[in-house]
Amino acid sequence: MTTGAIASTDLPLPRVRRGKVRDVYAVGDDRLLLVATDRVSAFDVVMREPIPHKGAVLTQITAWWLAQLEAASVVRHHMLSANVDAIIREVPVLAPHRALLAGRSMLSRRAEVVPVECVIRGYLSGSAWKEYRAHGTLAGEPLPAGLVESSRLDPPLFSPATKAEEGHDENITPAQVALQLGAGTAAQLERMARDVYAYGRDLAAARGIIIADTKFEFGRTADGLILIDEVLTPDSSRFWPADRYVPGGPQPSFDKQPLRDWLDAERAAGRWNGEAPPPTLPPNVVAATSARYLDAYRRITGAPLSPDVA
Repeated sequence: MTTGAIASTDLPLPRVRRGKVRDVYAVGDDRLLLVATDRVSAFDVVMREPIPHKGAVLTQITAWWLAQLEAASVVRHHMLSANVDAIIREVPVLAPHRALLAGRSMLSRRAEVVPVECVIRGYLSGSAWKEYRAHGTLAGEPLPAGLVESSRLDPPLFSPATKAEEGHDENITPAQVALQLGAGTAAQLERMARDVYAYGRDLAAARGIIIADTKFEFGRTADGLILIDEVLTPDSSRFWPADRYVPGGPQPSFDKQPLRDWLDAERAAGRWNGEAPPPTLPPNVVAATSARYLDAYRRITGAPLSPDVA
């Protein structure tokens, strides 16, 4: 398995945008090529050092989930293929770039992005816990009294957020989504997000993983709303080991927590102010973060990431 990491791409296609992780290219008028690099961000700052295998994990775990969701008729989605040879057959100009694209590329339907992050919270954590601890609310709406950090929320909360191009997303209420997009669209987004979360939560639970919360994006096509972007990945979700779950504090997680912990220590020591440019990551932090992503893939899918796509 190669340990080479990809920080950026330059393909012979029109580039639509370069996000924190993904480079997005146009394929004609109706398709997109999503290429997940190994870039990693924390606290809204993109690190200089890429994390080996991260892009392949995000792409292949998304592809795995989308295949499950399609087979179970849960939701329609954007993916056409995440197989590099199938993509090259569709877009022959990419043939010289096969090694770079293997595992980390996805050919997708193009859609008009709905400008709302559809967050489902099954447990009280992250920004939701911070607001609740301070005010007893989420997006200004009251929650039951007496909850602690990592409390299970039953039923899960639909907790939408604004889509910020830079900086933090902001929690908003379902009522605000209805005002922005219309009541019918808001209701459909909530139903679709809840359906996908419920399916993913139950499947992951059978594998010993709690999906504490997750965010989804949806897009409009001529045939209606579809699920787009990454789905139930370590970047878009909090994965907790079920056998170590103890409410009342933060939980161990299968994501970039080693990176966050190291950066927190750098800030506490006064060696980093929390803004760009980031500090140089030591090799052990890069390796530990890579291992977390690979472990998440194995636990969810039941198999290690294939050397052919890593």
